[in-house]
Amino acid sequence: MALIIPKQYKLKLLPETTEQAIKTLKVSFQEKLSKSLNLRRVTAPLFVLAGTGINDDLNGHERAVTFPIKCMGDRKAEVVHSLAKWKRLKLGAYGIAPGYGLYTDMNAIRSDEDLDNLHSLYVDQWDWEQTITEQDRNLDYLKDVVRKIYNIVKELESQVYADFPHITPILPDKITFIHAEELLQMYPTLSPKDREAKAARKYGAIFIIGIGGKLSNGEPHDGRAPDYDDWISMNSDGYNGLNGDIILWNSILECPFELSSMGIRVDRIALRRQLEICGCPEREMLDFHKALLSGELPLSIGGGIGQSRLCMFLLQKAHIGEVQASIWPEDQITECAKHHIYLL
Repeated sequence: MALIIPKQYKLKLLPETTEQAIKTLKVSFQEKLSKSLNLRRVTAPLFVLAGTGINDDLNGHERAVTFPIKCMGDRKAEVVHSLAKWKRLKLGAYGIAPGYGLYTDMNAIRSDEDLDNLHSLYVDQWDWEQTITEQDRNLDYLKDVVRKIYNIVKELESQVYADFPHITPILPDKITFIHAEELLQMYPTLSPKDREAKAARKYGAIFIIGIGGKLSNGEPHDGRAPDYDDWISMNSDGYNGLNGDIILWNSILECPFELSSMGIRVDRIALRRQLEICGCPEREMLDFHKALLSGELPLSIGGGIGQSRLCMFLLQKAHIGEVQASIWPEDQITECAKHHIYLL
C-alpha cells in the first residue's frame, strides 16, 4: 500500500506522552489477555534453526533473515517471522492442559515488507497459544475467543479515553463475523482488500473467517501457510475454515486495519490436506511436522496480536513509526514530517 497522508492530521499526543501511553497499553493488554484466556508468559526466541520447519513462512515467499552459527559448523539460524509453530511445541513440552496456554512478547524481522503506514521491518506482537480438546475444534469456540480479545481492545479504548479525553472511542460494541466466501458474494467485482475495506467501513470491526482456502472464484482471500491455521476443514456455517483475521476500520487512514491473524490449528488430517493443496508434502519430513503427525503435539488455537498496531490504533496515530523505532526510507520520513507525523 502507498504511503497515506491523512487530510488535516492532528497530532493528539506528543512523542514523550506517546511513549508513556505505549507502556501503559502494553502492560495492561497482556495482563488482560493472560487473565481472559488463561495464559502464562514464556520467554520467546529471537531466532530458530533453519530446516526444522519451526519458523513461520507466512505466505510462503517471504525470506527470513539468516546467519551462520560459527560453533555449530556454520549451521544456519533464522530470525523468526512469528512463533505460530514454536508455541505449539511449547504447549506439548510443558504439558499444558486444555483451556490453558501461553503467550510471548515476540520480536521479529521481516525484511521483505513494503514499508508504509502499517508495515515495518520490525514486528512486535503478542504470540499466544492455548491447548484445546477435539470437541473445541469448532467455529463457536473460535468466535468465543475472538470476542474475548475484541472485548479487551474495547476496554483499552475506554482506558485511553479516560486518560486522554480528546481521543474519543470509535469501535462498535460488537465485532461482526463474516466468511471470506460471503464477502466475495457480496462484492464479486472487488479485490480482496477492497472487499475488506467495504465490510470494515460498514461494521467498524470484523472477523473474516477462512483465510487461506480457495473461494468459489478459485482464489484465496489471502495467503496463509499450510501448517498452522486450519483453513480447509468444514465449519458449522457450511464453509471451509476455522481461522481468520481481526480487522478494524481505521478512521484516521480511511482503510481496513488488520490487528490479528489467528485460528484453530491444523490436526493431522488438515495438515496433510493443506500440504498437498500447497504442493509441499515433503514438509512432512521436517521435525515440527513429524511431531504433529505422530500425535506428539496437543490440539490448539492461537494467533498473533500486533503490539505496535494496537497502540497505533488506540492512540489514533497515522503511521506505525509513531509508536515503534525502526528504519524508514528518507523520503518517507521527510514527507511525514511535513504533516506533523514524526517517526521514531
